Amino acid sequence: MGKQILLDCRLFAVGADLSGASNKIEITAEHEDKDATNYRSGGWKEVLGGLASSEISGEGQWEAGDPARVDDASWAAFGGTGPYTVCPTDSVVGAVAYLTQGMRSAFSFGDAVGEVAPWSGTVKGSWPVARGQIAHPPGLARTASGTGTALDLGAVAAGQRLYAALHVLSASGTTPSVTARVESDVDGTFASPTTRATFTAATAAGGQILRTDGTAITDTHYRVAWTISGTTPSFMFAASLGIR
Repeated sequence: MGKQILLDCRLFAVGADLSGASNKIEITAEHEDKDATNYRSGGWKEVLGGLASSEISGEGQWEAGDPARVDDASWAAFGGTGPYTVCPTDSVVGAVAYLTQGMRSAFSFGDAVGEVAPWSGTVKGSWPVARGQIAHPPGLARTASGTGTALDLGAVAAGQRLYAALHVLSASGTTPSVTARVESDVDGTFASPTTRATFTAATAAGGQILRTDGTAITDTHYRVAWTISGTTPSFMFAASLGIR
């Protein structure tokens, strides 16, 4: 991916797609630099990496009146933690994605008369930011059980974790239920898949995020699979996977 103009960033906040109400999205991750300079530092400052932190901030056009709109979604999540996924370019399968669990810590709206009503908000990360890819796109309705596209993310080294975020954006039907899971295998054929993480069954819009326990995974390919039940069920969801 070369240089680009930011025209189609995506923001998935718990169970809402806020991309169409956003015109600025920033995600940052940093380590504290702790001064470890001493008399044997040769005249140069020495630093050690301290506590890490992350933050997602966004701005855009204020909307309300539906759980999927920014005001409703922000107040529902205010003070709570949930999954967030940010994509610099669209959210097709394989698109670069940054995912984390964060707390919705600030939200504001309002401006002068005659201005387009704006909003701004901040999410403080409570998990590391994982860089990965979109494993399931948001605009594809699922009405039956199935499996997603294989992603070549590489092996997970000991001490690293596989992170997975699920954003259920809508659910319809009679007693609809979707249970998503993350599978891995040695290659993209998925001849002998292994389940690495399973989300709790979802019956309505909402979000979940999971991570493995730090044990090494030698498989290199991953995908999202799902089991759907109910009478005429239909789900729209986005999923992202990453390693950190």
